[in-house]
Amino acid sequence: MQKGNIGVTTENIFPVIKKFLYSDHEIFLREMVSNAVDATQKLKTLAQQGEYKQELGDLTVRVSLDTDKGTITISDHGIGMTEEEIDKYINQIAFSGVTDFLEKYKDNANNIIGHFGLGFYSSFMVAKKVEIVTKSWKEGSKAVKWSCDGSPAYEIDDAERADHGSDIILYVDDDCKEFLDKFKLEGLLNKYCKFMAVPVAFGKKTEWKDGKQVDTDEDNIINSVEPLWTKTPSTLKDEDYKSFYRTLYPMSDEPLFWIHLNVDYPFNLTGILYFPKIKNNIELQKNKIQLYCNQVFVTDQVEGIVPEFLTLLHGVIDSPDIPLNVSRSYLQSDREVKKISTYITKKVADRLKAIFSENRKEYEEKWDDLKLFINYGILSEDGFYDRAKEFSLFKDTEGKYFTFDEYKTLIEANQKDKDDQLVYLYATDKEEQYSYIKAAQDKGYSVLLLNGQLDVPTIQTLEQKFEKSRFTRVDSDIIDRLIVKSDAPKSELSEEQSDNLSAVFRTQLPKIEHTEFMVQVDALGAEARPVVITQNEYMRRMKEMSRFQPGMSFYGQMPDSFNLVLNSDHPLVKKVLDESSAATEEALKPIVAELKGQEARLAAIRAQQDKKKYDELTQDDKDMKSEAEKAVQEQKDKKQAVIADYAKGNSVVHQLIDLALLQNGMLKGEALDAFLKRSVDLIK
Repeated sequence: MQKGNIGVTTENIFPVIKKFLYSDHEIFLREMVSNAVDATQKLKTLAQQGEYKQELGDLTVRVSLDTDKGTITISDHGIGMTEEEIDKYINQIAFSGVTDFLEKYKDNANNIIGHFGLGFYSSFMVAKKVEIVTKSWKEGSKAVKWSCDGSPAYEIDDAERADHGSDIILYVDDDCKEFLDKFKLEGLLNKYCKFMAVPVAFGKKTEWKDGKQVDTDEDNIINSVEPLWTKTPSTLKDEDYKSFYRTLYPMSDEPLFWIHLNVDYPFNLTGILYFPKIKNNIELQKNKIQLYCNQVFVTDQVEGIVPEFLTLLHGVIDSPDIPLNVSRSYLQSDREVKKISTYITKKVADRLKAIFSENRKEYEEKWDDLKLFINYGILSEDGFYDRAKEFSLFKDTEGKYFTFDEYKTLIEANQKDKDDQLVYLYATDKEEQYSYIKAAQDKGYSVLLLNGQLDVPTIQTLEQKFEKSRFTRVDSDIIDRLIVKSDAPKSELSEEQSDNLSAVFRTQLPKIEHTEFMVQVDALGAEARPVVITQNEYMRRMKEMSRFQPGMSFYGQMPDSFNLVLNSDHPLVKKVLDESSAATEEALKPIVAELKGQEARLAAIRAQQDKKKYDELTQDDKDMKSEAEKAVQEQKDKKQAVIADYAKGNSVVHQLIDLALLQNGMLKGEALDAFLKRSVDLIK
């Protein structure tokens, strides 16, 4: 028997390993099984080279659980080790010192694994004692047993083993008993070892017999040794890709498209990326790409390897150039990883362009699901627009699809304003904005349907990319001002008539939480609607953008601001003006006369004080101006009270307001009930 201490410079490295890797302690199983797979593959290589001349036999790696003994055993029939090799590969761990060690890896525990050949020692994260029973493939080798109880002390002794390979026996520690649960262990094997290149068995398959589940003689193989991404694309059919997708994501809908990655220069990379159907929330769909290193699962946190917008994709990437000790800091700084990211972006763009070119009809049918990825790429990835513009589509409210260039050609003759800007009209809801869409179409305009999650943020970018162009929602203004081609006709009403008409409607507008209304009078033509509600494009867009950009939260907190536009040419509005003028004329005469007098007085005071600097004004000057302003406001309030008192009994005013609100989905609750009752009364 040989005894000794493992070659470490610190008193006891195992508590350090356990402390640093505790958050990732489940990866011990990955390390143990991948070591066994590696040993098996090395034997296969020796056989291919003619150095190992025996039959390879059963090369299955077996994981077994003994709950009575509290052990997990990983067995292989690989190359095994001699006593000298155990001493070299297991006993000699050299660190420069625990202080340097702790300092170097304090922020990146995961980086320890593999960096110092510590894969085997991850077993001590869960085990209080570890034994290795091993026999080398070399002729004349004897079996040896190595054991260690979690301190630098170890023992090596003779052992019995019929053939080459290794058994790693882990005596699970009391604080890690959850790993002795069969289902927990099987779940970890499925997570980390599902596609390892050598068969991995965990117990036996079971069957239902005599009212209970019983073991059969067949091994329960948990992995696929030749996963789809390792095969040549030309040998695969669509159903193969769909079946593999169902294996990866059993509860998901069928994918839209997939891309088979296969490159060996300037780096090695294989994989399959799927475009899933995404229903709504972006964040919930991230981290569905699994990263492998030689078929060994590494992580599903692929930011840095895959461009941000493609983290929405599902699938698998496998590259031996990305080590098992992958970390965020590594991914962000490594040049090779950045090359991989660039390659994947190009490959995805090339594939989408090819699908669009080869089968445009199918591409159009899937565009509504696909555009989220494209828009996300345009928004988040520098340079992606230059690729995407060739296969990005616009969809109009008629359900027709156009490339950017095709749509520009369609509208440029009819949708330029007087400043020669090309105006892209759009709607976000075909039903809610129907009347606005209809008004635009009656003018001969085309209207896009931009109802995707990222459509509105994307048009911000498109406005920067398109020359002399802007996007305007169809309900952002009256139809003649959406695309201004000449100076608009002026209303024939006097300023006082416009003010009084505005007051009639403004005083009767309902109070809607977090909503403000401005009232304006315009000559829209006798055939146009009497009252239209619009919302300024800029402010609405800023509020929508605030949902995506935290720095714009200021806009999100502002109330919704709408314009109530009164058509002074419409007979109903003219009738309201005539009737309200007649009904309020006598009551308003003295108020208007007094108001004009007070306004004249205030104007004179202001003219006189404007000649002085502010610090030259006396308190009496300030008081005089304040009193005059107050007197003007009092008369305005009296005037508005008279108009409001009349307007509250005018059913036409209320009906017109409610019709405009109803058109915009803003008439609800008590106000909607009152509208319905009033409508019945008007019919009678």
